[in-house]
Amino acid sequence: MSGRSERVRGAGCSLAVIAALSFSIPIAASETGQASGPNRELHFDLRAFRVVTRDSGPINYYSVVDQAPMPFIHAAYRPPYETTVLGYPIPEALRKSVASMSWKWRAMALPSGGNECADGNGDSAAVVYVTWKRGLRWYSLKYVWSSVGPKGATCDRKRNPFRAQDTIIVESGPPLGEWRSVTLSPDVEFRNHFEGGDHRASVPDLIGVGIMSDGDQTKSNSEADYADFVVVQK
Repeated sequence: MSGRSERVRGAGCSLAVIAALSFSIPIAASETGQASGPNRELHFDLRAFRVVTRDSGPINYYSVVDQAPMPFIHAAYRPPYETTVLGYPIPEALRKSVASMSWKWRAMALPSGGNECADGNGDSAAVVYVTWKRGLRWYSLKYVWSSVGPKGATCDRKRNPFRAQDTIIVESGPPLGEWRSVTLSPDVEFRNHFEGGDHRASVPDLIGVGIMSDGDQTKSNSEADYADFVVVQK
C-alpha cells in the first residue's frame, strides 16, 4: 500500500465521553470535520476518530492513510489481538438534525468464516456503528461487511433496559479491494429497527459513529478501509 499513514490516536475514554466533550464545539470551528455546501454537509475528519477504550484492547491497529483519490482509515486486525473500536462524536448542533449519513468502505481481507448471524463466528471485515441515546438507554445499529453472512439479514438483536442493538449485513464476501458506498437516513433506520416502523415515533439524539474490524472469534486476519463519512443536515 502506498501513501503516507499515521496511527490513529487513543483517547482514553468512551464514545459517550468523547461526544460529551465535543458538544460545546460549534460546527464551524469544530476540529472533527468541515461543514460545507448548500445542504450544510459535515465531512468527518478521519483523524478525529479515537479509540473507544471501554470497548477496546491495548493494541491500536488502525491508521490514517493519505492516498489519492481520498484519505482513508486502514484497519489491519491480526490474531491474537483483542478487538479495538474507534469512535467519532456527532457535534451537538447536529444531534437532532441529520437528514442522511453516508460513507465508503472496502474489504481487504475477510475473517475466515465470519458470520454475524452465527454464534462464535461473529467477526467482520468492516463494521460501522450508528449510535443514539435516550435517557440511560443506548441504541446502536451495527452495519457490517461480512465474510459469509447472508446479505440483507438483520440478526443478533440485543434488548435490555440499558441497551438495544441490531446487526445488519450490508455486504458479504467479495469483491475485495473495491470501494462500496452506503447512504442511509438515521431517523428512518432508528424507527424501522426500534419503533416498529412507526414514522411518527420520536428519535433520540444521534450521539456518534464507530468503526471496527475484527477476527478474534475466528482467529483470523481481518482488514478493511473506511473513508468519506458525510452527514447532511435537515
